Amino acid sequence: MNKIYITTSIPYVNAAPHVGFALELVQADAYARHFRLLGHDVRFQCGTDDNSLKNVRSAEAAGVQVTDFVNANADRFERLGGLLDISNEEFVRTSRDPRHIACVYALWKACAEKGDLYRKAYEGLYCVGCEQFYEPSELDDGRCPEHGIALDTIREENWFFRLSRYGNRLLELVETGELRIVPAHRRNEILALLRRGLTDISVSRSAERARGWGVPVPDGDEVVYVWFDALANYLTGLGHGSDETLLQHYWNGGERIHVVGKGISKFHAIYWPAILLSAGLPPPSSILVHGYVTVDGRKIGKSAGNGIDPEGIIQSYGTPDALRYYLLRHIRSADDGDFSAERLEAAWSGELAGQLGNLANRVLALLSTSFDGIVPPVPDSAFVDEAARLPGKVAQAFDAYELHVGLTEIFAFIGEANRRFTKDAPWADAKALLADLTPEDRKATAARLGACLAEQVYGLAVVARCLLPFLPSAAATLHSRLGIPSPRLYRVPLMVDGAKAAPQAVLFPQRAAA
Repeated sequence: MNKIYITTSIPYVNAAPHVGFALELVQADAYARHFRLLGHDVRFQCGTDDNSLKNVRSAEAAGVQVTDFVNANADRFERLGGLLDISNEEFVRTSRDPRHIACVYALWKACAEKGDLYRKAYEGLYCVGCEQFYEPSELDDGRCPEHGIALDTIREENWFFRLSRYGNRLLELVETGELRIVPAHRRNEILALLRRGLTDISVSRSAERARGWGVPVPDGDEVVYVWFDALANYLTGLGHGSDETLLQHYWNGGERIHVVGKGISKFHAIYWPAILLSAGLPPPSSILVHGYVTVDGRKIGKSAGNGIDPEGIIQSYGTPDALRYYLLRHIRSADDGDFSAERLEAAWSGELAGQLGNLANRVLALLSTSFDGIVPPVPDSAFVDEAARLPGKVAQAFDAYELHVGLTEIFAFIGEANRRFTKDAPWADAKALLADLTPEDRKATAARLGACLAEQVYGLAVVARCLLPFLPSAAATLHSRLGIPSPRLYRVPLMVDGAKAAPQAVLFPQRAAA
C-alpha cells in the first residue's frame, strides 16, 4: 500500500466557479478514487485561493467588503465539490484556515534561513489576472499572452526569492523523471524554461497595492506574494508549521501529485519545487497538466463573460454523472476541449442512456421475467474473457493520464455487448420457453438463455467496477441493480453467479425536451 497525496490547484474566487474548474475537480477525484480502489492510502485536498489581488479588485468593483465577497464565492466553490461528488478529505481556504498563516511563515522562515530571501527594488509589468510579472519579450503585442489585457507598471521594493539558485537542480529533477510532468509537451515547455535560465522572483508586495488583504510578511509592512502564499496551501492541509503528523505521513513519506491547468504549470513545476527545495522539503512527485475547457474554441473565463454554471447543469440532470462523464470522456485529459449543452445532452441520451442504460434495462428485465432475477452460472466464453481484460485497459489509461481513453475503452466494450445481445436475441429463447417444448429442447433453450444473460450480467458488473472512479453514483446504482456489492477494492473477486438482480427504474432516464 502506497501513501498518495493528491491535490487540485486552488482557484481565485473573484467570481463564481465555471465548468472549466469542474474539469480539474473530476479529473483529480477520478485519480483519488482509482488509487483508493487499488488499496493505496490516499489523501485528497481541494481549496480556494482567497488572497489574490484579483479578488480584492473584483470585490471593490462589486461594492462589497472583501471578506464578504471572498467568503460568498469560496462557499460556491466548496459547494460545487459536493455537488460533483468529489471525495476530498480536506478543503483549505487560505483566508480562513487558521493553519495557513503558520504554514506560510514556516516556509518563509526556512527559505530565509537558507539565505534565499533578500530585498530588492524592482520595476516591472504586472498582470493581475495571472498574478505575475512579465518580461516585454513575453507579451503579445504589449498585452498579457494569457488574458489579452494591458499590464500594470509596478515600482516597489520587495522581498525576492533566489529562484535562479535552483535551476540546475530542477532541470535534473525533470530530466530524470524524479519530478514527472505529464503530458510530454508540457514537460518539454518546462525544460525549455529551465534551460533558458531562471531569474529571481518577487515574493512580497506592498500592503497598499494589496489593500491590506493577504498574509502579512513576517516582521514587515508588506503582504506575501500570492503565489508563495497560495502554493503553500498544499502543506497547510497537512499541518506544516503546526501539527505535522500528516505532513510526515503523506508529503515526506508518500507520492505527491498535483492536478493543475496549463496556465499555471510554470508555478507548480518551477516556483513550487524550488521553494520546497529551499525549505528542505521533497518536491512534488507528479504534475498532471490539463488543458482548458472552451466554448466555440474560446477559453472559458470567470471574467470573460462566457462562463457556464456547472451547478445549473448538475441540477438540470439531477445527478453529477452527466457532467462528470462529458468532461472525462469528451475532453481529452491533457488537451483543450470544447463544451456545448447540445453535445452534453447527446452524450447523456445517446451514450449513457442509449448504450449503457438501454443494455442494463434489457438484460435485467429479461433476467427478471425468465429467472426471477437470479443470475445463472457465468459460462466460459470469448465475451467473458474480453470483459475480464477491460480493467487492465482502464488502468493503463490512468497510468498514461488519458482518462478519456479509459472511458472510450469502457464504452467500446458496452457497444460490443449491445451488438452481441442483439445478435443472440435472447428474447426469442425467453418466448420459446413459454411454448410447448420437449424436455430436451426446454433444457437446451433455458441453458442458452441463461448463458447469454449471465455473461451479459458479468460484463455489466465489470463495467460497473470500471466506472467507479469516473461515475461513482451511477456505478453504485448499477451494482445495486445487478444485486452485487459495490467493492471498496478492485481486487475483490467479482462474483455474479446466484446474485439477485432487479430491473427497477431505468439507469439514465430520458429528459423532457426543454
